[in-house]
Amino acid sequence: MLTAIVIIFVIAYAAIALEHPLKVNKSATALIGAGLLWTIYALSTGDHHLVNEQLGESLMGTAQIVFFLMGAMTIVEVVDAHNGFEVITSRINTTKLSTLMWLIGFVTFFLSSVLDNLTTTIVMISLIKKLLDKHDDRLFFAGIIVIAANAGGAWSPIGDVTTTMLWIGGQITTLAIMKGVFLASMVNMIVPLAITSYFLRGREVVSPVISDDDCNGHRSKTTPFEQKLMFRMGIGILICVPIFKTITHLPPFMGILFGLGILWMTGELLHSKKEDEHKEHLTLVRALKQIDMSSIVFFIGILLAVATLEHTHILTNLAGWLTKTVGREDVIVTIIGMVSAIVDNVPLVAASMGMYNMAQYPPDCFLWEFMAYCAGTGGSILIIGSAAGVAAMGLEKIHFFWYVKRISGLALIGYFAGITVYIVQYKMFH
Repeated sequence: MLTAIVIIFVIAYAAIALEHPLKVNKSATALIGAGLLWTIYALSTGDHHLVNEQLGESLMGTAQIVFFLMGAMTIVEVVDAHNGFEVITSRINTTKLSTLMWLIGFVTFFLSSVLDNLTTTIVMISLIKKLLDKHDDRLFFAGIIVIAANAGGAWSPIGDVTTTMLWIGGQITTLAIMKGVFLASMVNMIVPLAITSYFLRGREVVSPVISDDDCNGHRSKTTPFEQKLMFRMGIGILICVPIFKTITHLPPFMGILFGLGILWMTGELLHSKKEDEHKEHLTLVRALKQIDMSSIVFFIGILLAVATLEHTHILTNLAGWLTKTVGREDVIVTIIGMVSAIVDNVPLVAASMGMYNMAQYPPDCFLWEFMAYCAGTGGSILIIGSAAGVAAMGLEKIHFFWYVKRISGLALIGYFAGITVYIVQYKMFH
């Protein structure tokens, strides 16, 4: 049984990593993998009551993450429908390419800590399309956006799916992860940013020509008041989720759903006097239809698939083997981070959470904080290593090998610079 489970999991993992050449959506692969793994486990285990109990336990943990993601993604869609992000983008104005690079990098870094790296990447790449005419310039900016978005998401409990998983699982707490990983994440972004801006020094921003159609605008019109209100409410709700968890000790998904209800009611009251055809695109009902359900389904499949490895004690045995063979926690986690550039970091972190016992590795210990950094930023090394990278790849038509040649080296330097900072910082204060 164990051999069959490992083989199926490896095949499913490989299919997820090779999603683009195989032309099979990774969500389908994850669901098939989860189905096969649980089927084999159920058929080979005599105690079916135990299997159902374990499945229910795994489903409860998975549902918490899924509900949280659905709520957060819907809030972002509502803000975007009201053109709320223009509150930020309209303030970026410079003629120097290197200065613009720094501005974009820092805005991306802090925005992704509040939203998430995927959403931030989409917003910021949409912005640079309005600011830059040359495609070559936009490609470099897109590469830096991917690095900055992943770095910004790593130090915030709501900025990256993997950090959120560790937060919801109880491996990290809000203030500890922010204090522990912020500096390393900042260095991870600043080093590649400094190198890139050095080569762009002296170059001027070439803005795209604005056509009459663009001036008139085809996007749904909203008033400045509506834009600011929905932007501030959306960001405020996301920021308040960790506070809600700290005060009530309820799971984060409850806070995000509570906030979603408040935003929904606000939108209904705000547009109550408008005709249906004018407010339909602004409603939360439409936002629910717009969220990326394919990604949600992928998380469900991969988390349930990893759960079988946990219940069959395969992950525990793997952790023991790694500890015995490699020995050092920092090296093990560094390797996990680099592997996340090749395969999705969600299953890697999910597997790691099952590999290490929290009785031995309590919340906010070196292992969990370092894993949040490495898994969150290691995906920047390759374009397919993170959701942000895959989004940038589609939006700006970035070729895999162009990214390897131009951006991967920068991301790798930033990755190890951040590792050095985190280890030094940890040794100084612990």
